[in-house]
Amino acid sequence: MGDIAELIYDPRRPATMADPFPAFRRLRQEEPVHWSPVLRGWVLTRYRDVRGALFDPQLSADRITPFMASVSNERRAALRGIERLLTRWAVFVDPPDHTRLRGLMNKAFTPRAVEALAGYVADVVERLIDAVARRGEMDLIADFAYPLPATVIAAMLGAPEPDISRFKDWSDDLAAFVGSAQATVDKYERAARGMAEMDRYFRAIVAARRGEAPRDDVLGGLIAASDERGALSEDELVATAILLLFAGHETTTNLIANGMLALLRHPDQLALLRARPELAESAVEEFLRYDGPAASVTRVARADFNIDDCTITRGDRLFLMLNAANRDPEQFADPERLDIARESNRHIAFGYGPHYCIGAPLARLEARIAFQRLLARLDDIALAEPAPEWSDNLVLRGVKRLRLRFRSA
Repeated sequence: MGDIAELIYDPRRPATMADPFPAFRRLRQEEPVHWSPVLRGWVLTRYRDVRGALFDPQLSADRITPFMASVSNERRAALRGIERLLTRWAVFVDPPDHTRLRGLMNKAFTPRAVEALAGYVADVVERLIDAVARRGEMDLIADFAYPLPATVIAAMLGAPEPDISRFKDWSDDLAAFVGSAQATVDKYERAARGMAEMDRYFRAIVAARRGEAPRDDVLGGLIAASDERGALSEDELVATAILLLFAGHETTTNLIANGMLALLRHPDQLALLRARPELAESAVEEFLRYDGPAASVTRVARADFNIDDCTITRGDRLFLMLNAANRDPEQFADPERLDIARESNRHIAFGYGPHYCIGAPLARLEARIAFQRLLARLDDIALAEPAPEWSDNLVLRGVKRLRLRFRSA
């Protein structure tokens, strides 16, 4: 086992960050339930194992509490603000508390509310393309893939649009911690700083909103939402707002950038999508499957149990490799091929079960409109640098920047 961990799957290596899929293939074939001394946990790479684990009550989504219990008193004190808020993120909470939080979030984040955003999303897309069309070049992330979802989620949370430039720095600081970065040495200090700033920011917004007439947006819905146990607490409100801001743009930013990179590396699929823009919805599903923005999910064993011949011990961490599962040949025909017209694409890029991503409909909407309009308005799109640098992040999969050249159509 140790040889495979060192030779095949060491997420700290730049080559593995850039392309983990050869390692995933070998692990699926030779050791699909694999103990990693690098990660100090189990790595699952088969579709059936990953999908099953996402729905398994023997596994806990709360990886924050055991982590905090494992660090020194000094570090835990420094991370107290992170602990207080992340333990109230729905993605890190188990039933029944998760059921309550998710139910209240659902009241504010309805499919109808998402569909109503289509016109606004299209307007933001056109505005962002207008800003770069005549330049002939851009960083897709800084100029488009980040500001699009950040602008939309800011509007949904009632935050002023000019503030989105601040969100990126805060989210980047938090991402290294939440994403289990392996090579970022100052991730704890950065996360504490980013979380503290977001905490202050949203507490001020929530306090101001309580003194105003109710608004018909997501934050207004969260403030108004209640059940038999009452409304969200102040900490729950702030934590949920931070979660929606963080997850609401990270996933879509990487979905758009990873999808564009995949198209540029597969010119036949780029040409097909240009010729048949009605395939945009199917294309987005294939981008999610082929190189999805959420690389993995972490779970913690509640009890001892077995997978194949491997004994999982209570307290063990399991890394559910979504992107490995989404290229499992037992589930997908010709899984290494990008096929934007793929049928029966039952990927698990947004998870599965109770923790299925609440923002998935919005991410799909934003990405579909983005690709349709980018390809309609920009011709001869090409990479301006041959090898984009991938982020040091085990959970979130994306490049740091994606420099493109193009010609305005």
